[in-house]
Amino acid sequence: MATDRDPITCHVLDTSVGRPARGIHVKLEGGHAPLKTFESLTDDDGRVKAWLPYSSVHSSGDVPTYTIDDVLSEVEDKSTWTLRFDTGSYFGEGKTFFPEVQVTFSVLKGQHYHVPLLLSPYSYTTYRGS
Repeated sequence: MATDRDPITCHVLDTSVGRPARGIHVKLEGGHAPLKTFESLTDDDGRVKAWLPYSSVHSSGDVPTYTIDDVLSEVEDKSTWTLRFDTGSYFGEGKTFFPEVQVTFSVLKGQHYHVPLLLSPYSYTTYRGS
């Protein structure tokens, strides 16, 4: 059954202004070695619902075409994933104590994971959402 969201999603709320945090660059890395990296930007509601394979400016050759579903299908039972939120670019140079927020978590095959991030320039909190 196809869904309109990937098995790992996130949501960022800027608690300093009481609004969703729009336009934050987020990287997602996980699976088994070699780890796969994905990226996205938070939408107008501060959410990432879908990921694209990451290809750095230094990469050469074909653009990667794997999906999170592809990577998770290769995992036997459990894998570790990391979300990296570029909060420094969101708040501006020197305007946050946390230029990057990194959240590492375990994923069991076949489940959906939603990771909300409540963010301000000098604090953050996260939890497993639904």
